[in-house]
Amino acid sequence: MILSLLIFLPLAGSLLVAVLPESWVAQCRWIALILTLGEVMLAGMAYVEFDKTSAGYQLLEQANWITLPLGGLGKASIDYLVGVDGISLPLVILSAVVMLIGVISSWAGVPHHLNRNADRAYYSLYLLLTGTIMGCFVALDFFLFFLFFEFMLLPMYFLIGLWGGPRREYASIKFFLYTLLGSLLILLVMIGLYLSAMDPVSTAVAAGLATSPLEVTGEMVRVVQSYLQSGQLNPAQIVHTFDMRYLADGSNYLPNTFLNPASEPTLLGLPARMLAFWAIFIGFAIKLPIVPLHTWLPDAHVEAPTPVSVVLAGVLLKIGGYGFLRIVWNFFPDGAAEYAQILAGLGVLSIVYGGLNALAQTDLKKMIAYSSVSHMGFVLLGVASLTAEGVNGAVYQMVSHGVLSAMLFLLAGVIYDRTHDRRIDSYRGLMQPMPKYTILTAIAFFASLGLPGFSGFVGELFTLMGSFQSQWLPGWMTAVATTGILLAATYFLWTFQRMFFGSTWIRPFDSPAGQTSSLADLTTREKLMLIPLGAMALVLGLFPNLVFNLSNATVSYWLTKFAVE
Repeated sequence: MILSLLIFLPLAGSLLVAVLPESWVAQCRWIALILTLGEVMLAGMAYVEFDKTSAGYQLLEQANWITLPLGGLGKASIDYLVGVDGISLPLVILSAVVMLIGVISSWAGVPHHLNRNADRAYYSLYLLLTGTIMGCFVALDFFLFFLFFEFMLLPMYFLIGLWGGPRREYASIKFFLYTLLGSLLILLVMIGLYLSAMDPVSTAVAAGLATSPLEVTGEMVRVVQSYLQSGQLNPAQIVHTFDMRYLADGSNYLPNTFLNPASEPTLLGLPARMLAFWAIFIGFAIKLPIVPLHTWLPDAHVEAPTPVSVVLAGVLLKIGGYGFLRIVWNFFPDGAAEYAQILAGLGVLSIVYGGLNALAQTDLKKMIAYSSVSHMGFVLLGVASLTAEGVNGAVYQMVSHGVLSAMLFLLAGVIYDRTHDRRIDSYRGLMQPMPKYTILTAIAFFASLGLPGFSGFVGELFTLMGSFQSQWLPGWMTAVATTGILLAATYFLWTFQRMFFGSTWIRPFDSPAGQTSSLADLTTREKLMLIPLGAMALVLGLFPNLVFNLSNATVSYWLTKFAVE
């Protein structure tokens, strides 16, 4: 029940906080802190229980949810099905850590745009967001995944729209509309996949080969699949499914359906399966995001309060990359191979374009936001390479960026809390009044620009290695992608030089007494947020096998299964 607890513990906490009496409102943050600490412990238990040598799904929990007879069209089946493998478990652990850091960051105080009960609403939405994020990473039923994916929009919309900056309404609506468009594209493909595929185990029971799913053997599954492909199976006995395990197997697709890999149906004169591939790719590309579908991200980051920016960059963007691996690449390996160069080209475009835009920014949060666009481009490049190094590097890059982006946005929030000014050119010589802050900023900047010994170096190295040796990609793409590392070094070092060095410290804000005492160094709470993230970046950089040992078995199995290595 570890995975179910990861989902429903924060959901129950969200409901509890929402109904607390006014006299208990002050305890909301303690409830959120205890529950997110529990999430970290549960994620640690999942890590201990996980068999790193196995490529399959583990910690599986399954229960029938909806079964609906459709007469001659067979049956509709939707299950509560959760599990993890080497792709999802690192992201589950990352999510638990980042959500805990976000709660600690929220203790600085929630902006009260509403009323004195704003804390209760804020923490209720935050816990709801935590549960839905966990649900996305562990759901193995496509319908269940989509349910969590959609519910995730609601708390994020309100967290930005109610507690964000001056343009919070614009940013939250833009975020919602972009993501909703992606969701609609994913929904269309999901329905098509469902109507095109069967559950071989339930169909074997319906066909009378077994009396219960527990009696179904591998041989029975192969018999049912052969009956399906030869047309010997009664359509009324077919059980349609959203189970991702079965959607990934081309033998489970009904003949002559739109999304059957073996058939070539067309839609508006174009191959239906490839149209579906691009539709679902765009749906997740918006979430990653990939240029030119990225424009919602800088606005959302700039206007969101610091804890929400931490969650948005540290976790939510990774759902886009996870969707590529779990759904787009898993269900459409033919499309991933056929369009590998286009996908990699989009990744390279994001790397360079994001880096150039980051270099041009004068707003610290917007600079970090565009750096996220650039670094997420490496994820798409690694996935598009279809090599063990590239895909493992993409998973590692998501974990590394989750840690480093969370740290970067926390650092931006620290200085903003003191001065309410995010302009880079408003600061000079911060090293003198804030030496501890300077050290941790240096760690975050150098780790993000790819300094060897930190996690940022490993993720980019493996994605570039994978893309360079990929049989699907030309070498010049890797060469162009390396300019992203040069750009990152430029904008991070230039920002660091302008803000922290210089013989003269310029007061960047108007304090009532005209003093500089408001620029106090890090508090204990801020150290509790930043030091663990800095340590994680160093540990992951020195011991990358902490991630690779989890992901490699799954990645290697998938590459062999789809014959794309």
